[in-house]
Formats: sequence, C-alpha cells, structure tokens
Amino acid sequence: MTGKLPINIDHLLRQRPIEGERIEYKAGWNPQSVMHTICAFANDFHNLGGGYVVLGVEEQNGRPILPPKGISPDSIDAIQKELLNLGHAAIQPHYHPLTATYNVDGQTILVLWVPGGETRPYKAKVNLSAERNDWAYFIRRHSSTVRAKGQDERELLNLAATVPFDDRYRQTASLDDLSHRLIREFLGEIGSELASEAEGLSVEDLGKRLNIVGGPPEAMFPKNVGLLFFNERPDRFFPATQIDVVWFPDGPGGDQFEEKEFRGPLSIILSEAISYIERNYLKETVVKYPHKPEAERFWNFPIGAIEEALVNAIYHRSYEEREPVEVRITREELLVLSYPGADRSIRMDDFKKGQAVSRRYRNRRIGEFLKELDLAEARSTGVPKIFRAMRQNGSPDPIFESDDDRTWFRVCLPVHERASRAATDHDTAHDTIHDKSLINKEKGQDTIHETIHGTEHVERLISILTGEMNRPQLQDILGINNRSHFVEAYLGPALKAGLIEMTLPDKPKSRKQQYRRTAQGEALAEQIKRKNAPP
Repeated sequence: MTGKLPINIDHLLRQRPIEGERIEYKAGWNPQSVMHTICAFANDFHNLGGGYVVLGVEEQNGRPILPPKGISPDSIDAIQKELLNLGHAAIQPHYHPLTATYNVDGQTILVLWVPGGETRPYKAKVNLSAERNDWAYFIRRHSSTVRAKGQDERELLNLAATVPFDDRYRQTASLDDLSHRLIREFLGEIGSELASEAEGLSVEDLGKRLNIVGGPPEAMFPKNVGLLFFNERPDRFFPATQIDVVWFPDGPGGDQFEEKEFRGPLSIILSEAISYIERNYLKETVVKYPHKPEAERFWNFPIGAIEEALVNAIYHRSYEEREPVEVRITREELLVLSYPGADRSIRMDDFKKGQAVSRRYRNRRIGEFLKELDLAEARSTGVPKIFRAMRQNGSPDPIFESDDDRTWFRVCLPVHERASRAATDHDTAHDTIHDKSLINKEKGQDTIHETIHGTEHVERLISILTGEMNRPQLQDILGINNRSHFVEAYLGPALKAGLIEMTLPDKPKSRKQQYRRTAQGEALAEQIKRKNAPP
C-alpha cells in the first residue's frame, strides 16, 4: 500500500530518532539487504512493533546523516513494483510493507513501514541472485539484521502461534467501533502528513494505514490496539481499562479517602490522570537562604517520575485481566499498582539497581502508539528515568515490588523528606490544597515557600524559556514527557495569556515552530527573578 504513513517524518529523522532495533537507514536501493531487514522486522523477535527502513538516507554510528542523500524520484515506481514482486517471491509467508515518499531538505526519500507480522515466523531468500534456493530466518540484533541460528531460531519458531494481545483482531467489534474523530486527532497530535488527508478517508482506509484493522476485505475487524486508542469507551471491550487515583488524607488505614476514575482511550486517560495528579497533589517547596543567591526548590513527588511510572503501567499491564491501574497517594508516598507484574526474565534486583531490561514486550502496538505520542521512549528506559527524576528532585530512590509469581507490580515513590516534614508541621489538607502558603522557620534564617500547581505551570515555563526554543526543548528542560499535558497545562495557558508567542504564527503546526517571550513575558520573568532572589 502506498500513501502517507501515520508518522511524523521530522520526528523520525530529527527530533527523536527511533532506537536502532526499530530503524535502518540505507543510502540506496539494495533489494537483498532490504528484504532481509523486512524479514527481520516482520518477525519482530522482541515484540517491539516491527520497524522502518528509510531509503535515501546515509547513517553514521546509527544516526541519520542530514541533509539526506536522497533517491531519484524517477526510480520510486520501479522500486515499489520490485518490492511487491519480492514480497511474493523472496519472503515466506508473503509480506508487503507499507510505503510512502517524503521530501526532506529538497531530497526525496522512501520510507518502508514494516509492522510485526501476523503469521510469523518469516524467512527470506539468502541470496536473490544465486541459483540455489536457500532460505533463512532473520531477526534484529541491536541495530543489525542477522540470521537467526541455534537458540534464537528455536525461540522464533516458538513464537509462531503467539500474536501479542494488542495486535489481535476483535471479532466481537466492527469498524463502526473505531472513531474517525479520534484517529484524526491522533494524526494531528503526532504531526503526521496523513492528517491533511484524513477528513476525506474512510475509517477502513485510515485503519489500514495505521494497521489497526485487518482480515479479509469482505469481513474486516478492528484490532485490539485500535479499540484501546480510538474508541470512546475501551472498557466496554476490555473491562477495567481505566486509571483509578485514590487520595488517603489520613493514610490507608484512615476513614476518609477520595477516588477518581479515568475511563476512555489510553492516551487520553493517561494525560487526564497525570494532569489531575499534578493539579491536586503536587506541591513545590522553595527554600530561600539569607547568605546564598540560589533558592532551593523541590517537589513532594517529581512529575517526571510519576509520568514514567504511569506510562509503564499502561504499556506493560495485561488487558485480559480485569484490574485497573491504581495510583494511591498519601502524605508519605505515591504508589502505582498494575497487573500482572514484570516478565520473569527481569530480576527484581535489577529493578532496585535501575538496570531492568526486558527481552520481550507484552504490548508491542501499544508501545508503538505511546512512542509516537512522545509518552514512551526507547526500550528499557523507564526505570532509569524514574531513578533519575527522583534523584534530581532530591527524593529517596523509588521502590519496585512484585510477588514471586509476578501477578502484580508496584512502584513506590517516597515523598521528599523535607516536604514530608512541612506537611506534618503545617496544615495541607485537601480542602485547602489550592491555596498558597508562606512558612517562616526560625525567623532570620531560611524561608520556605510552599506552592501548589496552578499558575506555577506558566511561571516555570517563563523562567526556563530563553531566546527562541521549540516544544521538545521546553519539555526536556521541564522534565515532561507527555506532550498533551505540556500543551494543555503549560504552553496553551502561556500563549493565551500573551506571555509567549510563536515565531511562525501563520503555521502553528510547523515542525520549525519555536516560542519566545513577549514583552509581558519578559516583565513576568523579571518579577519571578526578583521574587526568588535572596532577602
């Protein structure tokens, strides 16, 4: 199939290139090498969701060299026809990637999207030009395509009947259960060029482009991943697909608690739950010292660690189990609980060291969509990022727990010790959680300001924005992975208030879009600077 793919080409090449196991750059068209790589991506040995082959781009140390070398536009049609023929003659079972051409820096490139196959294992001809008809299985090994041998080949064969749950068809649903609006919003959110065509395409056409539908033309069904992201109420098909946030003001043993449920498409409930937690339960403490120019800042729980723990829970939980993802918050800790636990191949000792690496992923397609939305990154980075966020905030290390059978998994984020003391000494009950308070300790020495998220979102953005910066740069400095949450809580309010402006106001979705302070924003930045200056 040709046409635009559901990807952001600038994201693919510049902003955050995909990890080596899921992408291969090639300067030109080499049929044999390309077919071996297609075979490897289709086998999807680690359940990462397949990968991409980019023709017309050279690489150095796994990174694309830009501007691209490009390929002749006149050769595109011939390459696509040869791909079609080779998909029948050089790979078994038959396999055909999705293709699209893009213009990057004035050069034409051809992108092949190779989702994990539904009828693996696949094998390809070893030599396309040889008279001998030798075939072999190929897999990805880090950033290389290699021939599967020995234990790897046996393990690949064992995967033949194992299609991950999120990539299976849902025969109790129909294409009418996929929301055209949600698909269009997703394409716009990731900056896909397909977004401009989406209005005129049917759900079936869009579903084929996103690989969220399948089956014979006369009886197509949505895949589970399509229902999880593009149906208004996935819990109708997968009970307990929700995030429950529970606040215990007096601790788990107290008589009071408040609970809020988030139900809906996965990406939306993730953003809503994170924003809700940030608005209601995160508090920043600013400590000013009389003899130091810099104030000390820390949060009771760092948002970056919470984001990563929740994303990991949504990514790795089982949607065949009727248990929600639960966030439990007390004054002492924040817990994220999901079912089942991590794969047995990962030792709990490795979690405690921040070195957990999974060999295979439960939900390859969910991970693929989360990565497109900037909610998840490269494989096995979640645990180190949680450790890093906690340590940068000055918090105790996170605690990872599971039972021997790995039927559940829990991430515990202990509260920052000084924030905990402040909460004990001063009333921070939920009914006053939106108030700001000023606390003087040992008059004449240090001053502690405690603030709750609100206008602080905008102030944080204004404080770190210097010159002209793009959205990924701002998110990186603020430690926020969730693009929707960043736009909703930080960027949108700052733009609406006239504190920042776009460098390309006529092209709000341009990949070259940057942001800068207005005169009003500069005045606020000076005010914030004076406010945080030592007395």
